[in-house]
Amino acid sequence: MQETYIEEILKELTLEEKIGMIHGAGLFRTEGVERLSIPPLYMSDGPMGVRAEFADNEWRSVGTTEDYVTYLPCNSAIASTWNRDLAKKAGKVLGEEARGRGKDVILAPGINIKRSPLCGRNFEYMSEDPGLIEELVVPMIEGIQENDVAACVKHFAANSQETERLWVDTIIDETALEEIYFPGFQAAVEKGHTLALMGAYNLLNGEHCCMSKSLLNEKLRKDWAFDGVVISDWGAVHDTKLAAESGLDLEMDVKYQFDEQYMAEPLLKAVKDGEIEESLVDEKVRNILRMMLRLKMIGPEKKHRKTGAYNTEEHRRAVLDVARESMILLKNEDQVLPLQAESGCKVAVIGANAAAIHSNGGGSAEIKALYEISPLMGIKKLLGGNVKVSYAPGYVIPDKKEASEINWQAASTETAEDTEKESTVSGRTLDEKQQEALAEAVALAKASDIVIFVGGLNHDFDVEGPDRVNMKLPYGQDEVIDALLKAVPDTVVCMYAGAPVEMPWAEKAKAILWSYYAGMEGGTALAEILSGKVNPSGKLAETFIRDTSQCPAHTIGTFGKKDRVEYREGVMVGYRYYDTKKTDVLFPFGHGLSYTAFTYNDLEIIRQQENGRQTVKVSCSVTNTGEHAGKETVQIYVAPEQKKDRPVHELKAFEKVGLDAGETKRICVILEERDFSHYDTDKKMPVPVNGTYEIQVGASSTDICLCGKIDLFLQKVK
Repeated sequence: MQETYIEEILKELTLEEKIGMIHGAGLFRTEGVERLSIPPLYMSDGPMGVRAEFADNEWRSVGTTEDYVTYLPCNSAIASTWNRDLAKKAGKVLGEEARGRGKDVILAPGINIKRSPLCGRNFEYMSEDPGLIEELVVPMIEGIQENDVAACVKHFAANSQETERLWVDTIIDETALEEIYFPGFQAAVEKGHTLALMGAYNLLNGEHCCMSKSLLNEKLRKDWAFDGVVISDWGAVHDTKLAAESGLDLEMDVKYQFDEQYMAEPLLKAVKDGEIEESLVDEKVRNILRMMLRLKMIGPEKKHRKTGAYNTEEHRRAVLDVARESMILLKNEDQVLPLQAESGCKVAVIGANAAAIHSNGGGSAEIKALYEISPLMGIKKLLGGNVKVSYAPGYVIPDKKEASEINWQAASTETAEDTEKESTVSGRTLDEKQQEALAEAVALAKASDIVIFVGGLNHDFDVEGPDRVNMKLPYGQDEVIDALLKAVPDTVVCMYAGAPVEMPWAEKAKAILWSYYAGMEGGTALAEILSGKVNPSGKLAETFIRDTSQCPAHTIGTFGKKDRVEYREGVMVGYRYYDTKKTDVLFPFGHGLSYTAFTYNDLEIIRQQENGRQTVKVSCSVTNTGEHAGKETVQIYVAPEQKKDRPVHELKAFEKVGLDAGETKRICVILEERDFSHYDTDKKMPVPVNGTYEIQVGASSTDICLCGKIDLFLQKVK
């Protein structure tokens, strides 16, 4: 019925009308066909909220007041919750706000693998682990799309650096693609049923992703049976014929000459001249019409399309729920946290990030937030007037040239290093200003009962366009932290950032709390955790290494080169490499502390047969042995006895469980054949591998609490 309807419309469309539907007619829209009641397709960034309204034909914000929206935690924060329900809740907020703003497609979520901590857009992505991404991207898509808005999962594929992102050729072997870089996207298509996918800027093994037949036609359309819409990243198309013959449906660009796009007038001319078959255009239009039907933009269900809503009280509660579970307690010696700020107490909040606003930066992730609670505001409003809270920035962020809304994309080609070099401070020298700020902070700390430092990164570094040049904290923050810890050893160090940083002071700090960009209620959540009102339950979705000398993307493969980057580390990404090599990392994958304690007991591993397929049932008991209610994420890793250049173990399942003090619950997961399979390059598919496996259950990839072995015979041995 649906396909018949599409074919009837297709017959009525002229070639010119079809062409208008498959390329941008505005910065964030296509051309509709009014005579057939086909509306334009309206799109918007991005992953942390619906972006401000722009003029149709220039990068200029309209500047009105109706486009303030809910500011969501970034995808890294969502992943740190390890909570499928919260991922869906965040998706629902994003989808409902997009629909409320009149959008049809929201350009989110971002799920590229965090291969190196230096990638400028890591804060927009979820994890270094494809399995964790699979489990969270599916409910997030479902949450978005239940609002009659298409999720557009990005960037397909292997877009793990920003340096020369339009032209860098990413070289990855087939096994690594299938086991590391494709699974999140495959799950988005086959399980999440995403209605749209965005192609990446980069080349993959010699082909531009947005014009790649092997990627779009073979892998996406044929192998995964995707019948939704493939949208190019803005400006990622470079050839009319290649684009027409690929599985790309919609070309978008950052430039305003819409009729000059490759799939606009040049394609129209090529079809009329007989150089390109019109049937290729028809297939792209079919995919767009199919998505429009599913979104109730056209067809008999049009009058039932959801209207959406934005800036609702429900949305604010939802993003606070996500923020609370996203924050990760990395260290807590001597039970420094939670803080006991009694009446009359003097609290020093030090660090420029304590007072900073982050919603308005980052590139295409920037939004106009209805409001944003900074850490300083969160702490002050929670503690109230009987506690004296004083603030000092502690370090100076140099003035920098402000990029206008029109040219920010050009400005984003500068590296973070260049930005800092060009920065100036009016009046005294930067060093003099820094020393003054440091002295003020230390003096305040010594005069206070409680000291909280809030530092980290900002969107000068976590930003679309450039990659970071190193993992060091900017603005002399290490010196500030060292001085504060020397003056007040119990100083609590809070980091706000989108990617790991070096922490040369980590051994000296007793308490370290990590927050990714946590949305409009991030400051509220931070204060609640510091005070003990909320028990932290976030876990690292990426390994925190000490510096890039430990990262295989830099020591085995290449990263940040402008012409060609080679992923020679293969599947040994993140904890797969660090745990195999027994690397002395700063904090391992899956790590995160609580104000209570948990014990694991009674592991049971049972081999089962279900519908002719072998599965493994893994169950254990988890007990909250502390004095506070809390949540623990139980992680299940599979470790083959015969490794043969394979990772020592891989995450295959997890469950997050809430427990009252003294309570015990039993968790149970089912491992499938795919969890004991490796990709076979000859058979072009994952193949189960016979042998002995150790099933590991723990609180992180290195904190394994229970182990048990099982022999599996998953395929016939020739």
